[in-house]
Amino acid sequence: QVQLVESGGGLVHAGGPLRLSCIAAGRTFSNYRMGWFRQAPGKERELGSGTRRSGSNTFYTYGDFVKGRFTISRDNAKKTVYLQMNSLKPEDTAVYYCAADSAGSSDWSSYAMDYWGKGTQVTVSS
Repeated sequence: QVQLVESGGGLVHAGGPLRLSCIAAGRTFSNYRMGWFRQAPGKERELGSGTRRSGSNTFYTYGDFVKGRFTISRDNAKKTVYLQMNSLKPEDTAVYYCAADSAGSSDWSSYAMDYWGKGTQVTVSS
C-alpha cells in the first residue's frame, strides 16, 4: 500500500509558476513509477507528467499539452515527487493528482495506476 498526499496547489496568475509536491507513505518508494495527472470539470483525467525507471535508465513522459512547461522530479530519500509548472495558462486550471504504480509499465493511462492522492486544486487566472 502507498498513501499519497499532494500539496502546493493554489491560485496563480497566467504566466506564473507553481510547484506541486506529493509525499508518499509506504515502503520501496523508489521502485514505483510516479505520475502527475489532472482533471478539469467535465473532462477526462489526463497525464501531465510521469517518471519511471527501467534498469539503470530513467524515463520521463509528458502530456501533449505540456509543451516544455512542466518538469517532474523525485527525491527518493524524501519519498517525494514534484511537478514544477511554468508559464501557466487558464486552461491549466484543474485538480492535479499524484499517482503511483508498482508495475513499471510504460502505459500512462489513468486506469493503469494503482494508487492515487486526493488531489490539489490549481486555478490559473487570466
